[in-house]
Amino acid sequence: MPPSMSADWPTRLAARARGRRSAGLWRQRRTAGEAPEGRDFAGNDYLGLARDPRLAEAMAEGARGFGAGARASHLVSGHLAVHEALEARLAALTGRPRALLFSTGYMANLGTLQALCDGETRVFQDRLNHASLLDGAALAGAPSRRFHHGDLADLDRLLARSPADAPRLVVSDGVFSMDGDVADIAGLAETARRHGAWLMVDDAHGLGVIGEVGDGCVGRAHGIDAVPVLVGTLGKALGTAGAFVAGSRELIEHLIQFARPYVYTTAQPPGVAAATLRALELLAEEPERRARLGARIARFRREAATLGLPLAESHTPIQPLVLGESHRVMAWAARLAEQGLSVGAIREPTVPRGQARLRITLSAAHTEADLDALLEGLAACQAHDAYRRELTP
Repeated sequence: MPPSMSADWPTRLAARARGRRSAGLWRQRRTAGEAPEGRDFAGNDYLGLARDPRLAEAMAEGARGFGAGARASHLVSGHLAVHEALEARLAALTGRPRALLFSTGYMANLGTLQALCDGETRVFQDRLNHASLLDGAALAGAPSRRFHHGDLADLDRLLARSPADAPRLVVSDGVFSMDGDVADIAGLAETARRHGAWLMVDDAHGLGVIGEVGDGCVGRAHGIDAVPVLVGTLGKALGTAGAFVAGSRELIEHLIQFARPYVYTTAQPPGVAAATLRALELLAEEPERRARLGARIARFRREAATLGLPLAESHTPIQPLVLGESHRVMAWAARLAEQGLSVGAIREPTVPRGQARLRITLSAAHTEADLDALLEGLAACQAHDAYRRELTP
């Protein structure tokens, strides 16, 4: 053993880095420049609001009126009138009595699960839930069981085997971030109800996109009795940053008292809150954005099928092109990047081994010409693979 454990840290870090590099799983940041917006098929700006100048102006106006930062946590002096107004609007959008702002979606999930759960709570999570949901239960010390993806019979079996006197919480994504499919909210709610469990849904990728008014896959269609705990994020379809939890007055008051990431974090910058209020106005005033997004999704899936591309079954903006091997995914992403097309290259551990994929995301901001370029780029990648196979003995 070395005389000082701290002296061994550089060796340990280097060994872990070598292991990840050799497995072809090294992650690397790319600094975005001034590339045309339409060539970004990797982000989550589903309605094309992130670069809308009206949001930028609202953000500037909010900063001019309230300052660049909130200066303190919500429970000290950082809860401003603009935050109060935003929480009220989010509650109204989702059909809940109250909503509570968090600085990020990750913090919303960590804080909610930490506040609701303890060592006696039994948590039941879809196998493909977001990392923040899995981490939240783990940090709360709550034993988690993971049911097969979308398998209500498996969930029912696990709930039936759990202690009847233990608090039980079923947790699921609304739209699954890597597969793009939508949870069976009604089925989850009914299964949870039969076993006396609460249901928590993270609708990060559904809010603004799904629902008659963009209220998500839960929203007003599934009330507070069906889904007592609803989480949504503001940095995807709404184009800004932050997150919220919506539910009963009792739930929100409980989170204010016990959700540590809420209690001990500086409040959201007021300019961001003001820009989000403007985004909610545009969501209501411009339903054509969602209609245009739907048309882009339908056209992409139709023409991808004609090309024989292995798309997963998804009718949301998240369109996974499952290629299987990490090196193949990286090669396709690199070839597309050479054509100025940005797509997400997703490998393990984000997805299971053997399910590496291009995570293609569509936006209302994409034009027909943008889709043409993407489809042509994907066809070229496919042709290159076929040519290489012909050359391989």
